[in-house]
Amino acid sequence: MSYNPKTPSRHRSRSETRTPLAGSGVAGSNGYALNPSPTKGRADLTNPFISSSKITSSAKSRQTSPVKRPTSGSYEVTERLRRQASTGVIRKGGVESRLDVVTRDYVPPPKKPEVKRARSQPARDSRDRFITTRDTAVDEVVASLDMMNLNTEPSSPGHTARLAAAAGVPINKRVLAYHEPPPPASSDTMLSQQRELVKPLYARPGALPSSTASTTNKTRRIPTQPERVLDAPGIADDFYLNLVSWGAMNVLAVALDTATYIWKAESGEVVELGEAPEGSYVASVDFSADGQFLGVGLATGEVELWDVETQTKLRTMTGHSVQVACLSWNQHILSSGCADGSIWHHDVRVARHKVGELLGHTGEVCGMKWREDGELLASGGNDNVVNVWDGRVGDVASGSRSTARWTKRNHTAAVKALAWCPWQPALLASGGGTNDATVHVWNTTTGARLHSLTTPSQITSIQWSPHRKEFLTTHGFPTNSIMIHSYPSMERVAEIRDAHDSRVLWSSISPAGDIVCTGAGDENLKFWRVWDVPKVKKTKEAKELGRSSTHSGILAIR
Repeated sequence: MSYNPKTPSRHRSRSETRTPLAGSGVAGSNGYALNPSPTKGRADLTNPFISSSKITSSAKSRQTSPVKRPTSGSYEVTERLRRQASTGVIRKGGVESRLDVVTRDYVPPPKKPEVKRARSQPARDSRDRFITTRDTAVDEVVASLDMMNLNTEPSSPGHTARLAAAAGVPINKRVLAYHEPPPPASSDTMLSQQRELVKPLYARPGALPSSTASTTNKTRRIPTQPERVLDAPGIADDFYLNLVSWGAMNVLAVALDTATYIWKAESGEVVELGEAPEGSYVASVDFSADGQFLGVGLATGEVELWDVETQTKLRTMTGHSVQVACLSWNQHILSSGCADGSIWHHDVRVARHKVGELLGHTGEVCGMKWREDGELLASGGNDNVVNVWDGRVGDVASGSRSTARWTKRNHTAAVKALAWCPWQPALLASGGGTNDATVHVWNTTTGARLHSLTTPSQITSIQWSPHRKEFLTTHGFPTNSIMIHSYPSMERVAEIRDAHDSRVLWSSISPAGDIVCTGAGDENLKFWRVWDVPKVKKTKEAKELGRSSTHSGILAIR
């Protein structure tokens, strides 16, 4: 006896209430056949889960869905239909439908792990802080260059050796080295010297200021013509002598051969102070700090002391055997530089005037300057040496010798031009002769050389401006010029070429610091207004003080 299981009641009720438009997959697939058969209503025996009895009973019990019911039998699968199916478009009765065919499953991208940071720590910016926007093409070029293999070894060692020999650079040493100077341009010093001398002749137009006008800026103009010219007949054309000095009482002293003259700037009066002994001449003059006394050095080695106001000679100090070419005062100490390389300190108050001796030069001492505070003394000689001495002067013992605090041998010619900076006392400027023609600025506290400036001709004197950060230099052959330079840039502010018809050998600045007097071998003294005196605003107290001093002066004169 066969047992036919029955469908439970709940399953029957669900199948009876099924929606017509949502037909099952089995009914839909049975309504179409790819291979049409002439027998209609025959069951599909290929499906083992569907029996013929079930199909017959279900067909008898209920009608098929009107959507799935075929109207005119099965469709014939033609070649055209297959091509349309392959392209995804099936035309049926004029109605088109697009079929979206999914060829592969969608795989979502993996999620980046979130970096947990503390709240106080900001998020890092991965961009370059110097190059915020990078070009991909540039990165590709850089990457390709990094992959290139560059052969840095020379292909021809012989060519490298010949090139190094021609350039004068050793092969085994670095080209850029700070511990040794570069090789000289030419071994012939005479040729290089001639090039330096003719360099101003071949300068480009506008490279150097003209001798007829020297304009520094829109608000300042330095005149190229002197304010006053004085005749100085018989003045010696000697580089090593110092024959001009301007004192604090606005009196100018000048040595003309054997005689010494003073010129009073306020009145223009000229007075002959004295003459040198027979067979001698005046080699140097220098005023004391207050301008009341004048020291005169002679060719025979004596040093004379004169009172300017009374025009009398106070004393003669002997001891040197040859000419005294330079003098310098420090309060009551008068220092003298001799041609034998020695420097003596004379105390003008006592009978035994020699209170110190400095030996540091092998040639003639042709330049010497005390610092204003009297702590240091600078000297330059014909041995191309600059010495800076301690200003403390003590008793001279037998056989005792002093040593210089600093000794500088950077110059290649005689050093006559020396000047202390008035607004920065540690600065000392020195200038060399024809073969050197260079200005060096020294820090006398540390002994370091701060600046160097090469000029076209020999340097005979240097003057610092008390009101501006500038200094003035006078020059000899071939330019015979006066130059003004700024500090610390060392740039040329102005140049007065051919200031004299001969070498400009001496210079001295006025007590006010605005006018510079120059002397040369053309027997002329010229006065140049180079700097201006700054105007000081007077307060009420200064005005009242000036009025009271004026009235007291009038009463004193009466």
